[in-house]
Amino acid sequence: MARPVWSGTLTFGLVSLPVQMFTATDSHTVRFHQLQRGTSDRVRNKRVNERTGEEVPLDEVVKAFDDGDEYVLVEPAELDDIAPGRSKALEITGFVDLRDVEPIFFDRTYFLGPKGKEYTKVYALLEKALDEAGMAGIATFVMRNHQYLVAVRAEAGLLTLHTLHWADEIRDPRREIDNLPGKTKVTDRELKMARQLVDTLRIEWRPEDFHDTYQEQVSALIKAKRTGEAVGKAEPPAESTNVVDLMDALRASVDRARKPSGHGGKKRAKSSGTSDTSPRPPTHIHDAAAKRRSTGGGKRASLGTLTKAELYRRATDAAIQGRSSMNREELVEALRGTRRHKATS
Repeated sequence: MARPVWSGTLTFGLVSLPVQMFTATDSHTVRFHQLQRGTSDRVRNKRVNERTGEEVPLDEVVKAFDDGDEYVLVEPAELDDIAPGRSKALEITGFVDLRDVEPIFFDRTYFLGPKGKEYTKVYALLEKALDEAGMAGIATFVMRNHQYLVAVRAEAGLLTLHTLHWADEIRDPRREIDNLPGKTKVTDRELKMARQLVDTLRIEWRPEDFHDTYQEQVSALIKAKRTGEAVGKAEPPAESTNVVDLMDALRASVDRARKPSGHGGKKRAKSSGTSDTSPRPPTHIHDAAAKRRSTGGGKRASLGTLTKAELYRRATDAAIQGRSSMNREELVEALRGTRRHKATS
């Protein structure tokens, strides 16, 4: 079982619920040690007194704020003394519709669990109430000398806690970016074609369809260097679309996306003189997405028309070795080789 990263009491109104907080996500980043080049000697970070050059034990390190004239020393215990609720209170001050909270405010997600079996009824009561209301509780609490603004919501039969950014932490994009489009004009034809491309590429959100190919390539690189194999290189980034060629690029993108991808699959109807901006029925989207996933694009589909992500999925289904380090052309050749092998066997 995972260890809680924080425990305390969640309160709403006069109801108190002792809870434990658990990390909801894992990082699969490949981690490296630091070595001195030409040796196998580890390089480590140390706390060193900059005046004497001597290492300082952790229990002798204190926090200090530089006010310009001198350092103001602050002990860890003093920070705990001023923490709201002594760092153990998670008080819900009100409930909001989560749709009103803009995505930019969300930071990290945690699971909340009752601290003991005797609190499961109160826990279930809050979870069901939030689920039926479609609301989230807004609260603050302190963890590791930091105060957090959070949203507590019901998800899949449990309570989750999402840390939020404070309002004054959100930057104004118009101050940060000096070349935003502003009142840049786009033609009706360009907008219509862009809308058609967006509509043609609509898919059902399935997070399990996406995975971290870069970390797979890092692992493949490590394996190749260990065995002395050749190391493949990634594709160069796509060239920027010239404004002059924008319509051609949009039209070619729509045409490629409309090509049939399954056995007997039907092309989308070509656009007429009028723009159809009405939303597609969900069943049409889901059925098309499911067909694309189940057929993998069909055996007769041209490999040259597929994206690298689609090629990678096919290579995964075919259990092609070394696929994570292949570029697009190498994936196409490997898949063609698989087809030729099946045809002659």
